Order: sequence, then C-alpha cells, then structure tokens
Amino acid sequence: MDYSQLLNMRPELSLIAVMVILFMYDLMAGKNGRNKYFQPLACLLLLAHIGLNIVPPGESGETFGEMYVYNPMVSIIKSILSIGTLIVVLQSDTWLKREDTHFKRGEFYVLTLLTLIGMFFMISAGNFLMFVIGLELASIPMACMVAFDKYKHHSAEAGAKYILSTMFSSGLMMFGISFIYGTTGTLYFSDVAAELTGTPLQIMALVFFFAGLGFKISLVPFHLWTADSYEGAPTSVTAYLSTISKGAAAFTLFVILTKVFAPMIDVWQDLLSWLIIASITIGNLFAIRQKNLKRFFAFSSISQAGYIMLGVVAGNAIGLTALVYYVLVYLVANLAIFGVLSVIEQKTDGNISMTDYNGLYKTNPKLSLIMTLALFSLAGIPPFAGFFSKFFIFMAAFNEGFQVVVFVALLNTVISLFYYLLVIKAMYITPNDSPIPTFKSDCYTKISLAVCLVGVLLIGLFGSIYDTLNFFSL
Repeated sequence: MDYSQLLNMRPELSLIAVMVILFMYDLMAGKNGRNKYFQPLACLLLLAHIGLNIVPPGESGETFGEMYVYNPMVSIIKSILSIGTLIVVLQSDTWLKREDTHFKRGEFYVLTLLTLIGMFFMISAGNFLMFVIGLELASIPMACMVAFDKYKHHSAEAGAKYILSTMFSSGLMMFGISFIYGTTGTLYFSDVAAELTGTPLQIMALVFFFAGLGFKISLVPFHLWTADSYEGAPTSVTAYLSTISKGAAAFTLFVILTKVFAPMIDVWQDLLSWLIIASITIGNLFAIRQKNLKRFFAFSSISQAGYIMLGVVAGNAIGLTALVYYVLVYLVANLAIFGVLSVIEQKTDGNISMTDYNGLYKTNPKLSLIMTLALFSLAGIPPFAGFFSKFFIFMAAFNEGFQVVVFVALLNTVISLFYYLLVIKAMYITPNDSPIPTFKSDCYTKISLAVCLVGVLLIGLFGSIYDTLNFFSL
C-alpha cells in the first residue's frame, strides 16, 4: 500500500491530530490545568489546523481507489467549516464554565471535532460507502451534542428526537443506495453516473437518497425535527447545527446530484424546484408565529436552506460558486446571532423569548447592534454581505431557467424582512420595565462576535472573495 496517499488527506489528518491532543490533555491534565488552559489550547490548535489548510491544493485527484476525492473547492469548503467550528468553540466558553458542564469541556470538543471529521469524509467521498461512513460519523456524535445538557428535559427530548429522525432518514437513504447498487452494480460515483438510465427504480433511489440529505439540510417536508431540536439543544450546539452541518450537507448534495445523478438532471431539478418553494415559504410563514427565539431562528434556517438550494438547482459551476459563497455569508451572520443569544442566555439564566429582548438596546447596545446587522444580512439588505450572497444565488438559478422559483424566493425576502424586523423592533422600540441587565461578555465571545461582524460587513464588499471561489469552481 502506498501510504503517501495519506498526504492528500491533510485536512482530516490535521483535524484528527487536534482531536487526539485535546483528548489526551483532557485525560492527563489536572482540574486546575484543565480549567485554565483548555480553551486557549483548543482555539490555538484549531487556528493552526485552519492555517495549515487555508491554501487550497493546486490540483484535483483521487486516492484510495477513488474512495476519497480532493480538489481546490473541496478544500475551501472544509476551511470555511473549520472557521465556523472555531467560532462555535469561542462562543462555548461561558456555557462550558457552568457548574453542570464544567468537567465536560473535553467531551464537547471531541464530539464537535468528530462530527467535523465525518463531514470532511462526506464532502470528499467518491464512493457511497465512504459517504455513508462520513455521514454516520457526523450524525451520531451530533445526537450526543444535542442531548449534552442531559439533565435538562428539553435537551434530552431534543436528543431523542434528533437520533430517531437521523436513524429513519439514514435508513431511507441507504435503502435508496441499495437500489442504486442493484441497478448499476457499483457504488463509485463516476461508475454510477455512466449506468443511470432513469428507470423507475432509479428515480425511487434518487427520491430516497434525497430524503436522507433533505433531513440534514432541514428542507420541507423533512424539517419537522428542526424546531424542537434547535430549542432543546444547547445554544452553541444549535449554532453548529444551523451552519456547519447544513453547509456540509448542502455542498455534498450538490456534488452527488451533479456528478452521480447528472443523467437524471431533469428529474431532480423539477423535484428540487418544488422543495425550494415549499421550504422558503413554509419556513417564513411559520417563523412569523414564533415567540421563542431559538424556534424562530429554526424556521429561519429552514427558509435559508431553500435559498441555499437555489445554487444546487442551477447544477453548474456558477451555482457551486454561489452556494459556497452563500454558505460563508450565512455562517458568519447566523453565528453572530446565536453568539448573542448564547451570551444573553448564560448571563440571564435562559432568556430566549422575544419579549425578553424588549428594550435590549438600552442596556446592551453593542449586542443589539451586532444582532441588528446580522439580521439585516440574513434579510439581504445592502450593503451587507447577505445582499450579495442572495444576488449571486438568484442569478445562478435565474440563468438556468428557474425564473418562477427565483420570483417566489424574491417575494419571500419581503416576508423574511418583516419577521426579522420584529426582533429589531423588540430591541429598539418596544418598551420594557425590566429589561435584560447590563453585562460584559467574556473575551472569547467578543473575539467570535468581532470576526462575525467583520464578515457581515466586509465579505460582500471584497469582490475578490467571490472571484476566487469562481476561479476554483470552473
């Protein structure tokens, strides 16, 4: 065996090294050492991992008999997910210092990195077996993370709902993959594409496979788990679910649909068009009714998943560029929002209702400003990054002939602006006799929110970011 092939798996190897070091440190360090140095060590190691892999490879290729695929765009999406994970780790410090989670910091980091490693393998899969291994490696630790606050009723309930939904969706997906193998005789992506003819059994395989990944992305009608799991999970885990997990699944879906199911493009584009309309519309309409902010942003993420799928339905290099760019912008905006929610929840013992945020600007103007700018970005208001990400993803779908879908998405941006303004109204306009008290965030949270704020303000203004992504996707 040629072990030099392992060098092509640099992102996975460096991330495994980070996880092993943190695991050993957790086992060997004393209580005082763990409390004092664990967080900076984790952040420095993740930062080193990102720095080592931030420059994409200059070539594409396969290794281990085409089981593992690497190319510049795959490397870029892995770096984006790693940056998002680092931000989540920064925002988790206050929560992990709580008495009931004080000695579980190592467990949380190991579980988080395990899910990220699984996503990396899923993204780089060139074979359905590798894809399933990566998917399950990402899903099972994620269920543990959702139920991390196991002595809290909602967290345990959320974990149960998540794992049951994961099992069901994985079963559907593997049932579809078995149909693929039965009709083509292979599980390699490149070989399957050559054997697909669009028979009824293969169409059923596509539907079952799509249902499995649709669960990960929270597309309608596979979204029913989302609000309950987001509400019950710790806020840092909810942030991870809504950004990192969603981004990895969306990218993987694009790759498999365009490479494996390319001969059936008319079938999956029609299917995806209806799901995009349903996801954006239902997500927006149900978000308006929510009073709990975590459920509010759960339905917002369902709507945002529909927008992300506009890049997938385009099915070309421009669509891939728009998708990765949208994931990047969505990541910094959503993590800014959940960072604010997390710090307020920890400082005020769980204020997550919209009415709790009435008058927040008077006591915590900086957090209110960060939340406002991030909401403007999610709504697609210029000159924030979300405007440019929506423009590019609308353009990608429009140029491929999906004008009706884009028109419905544009109408829904008005609805989304309305319910995002409800949060802003609560913070700035609605009076409150007993608002959330003034407090200071910890240093790690400040750094994470500063990074997110810079991303919201500047990513859209630097056209070189989109040009670079476009260069590597062609």
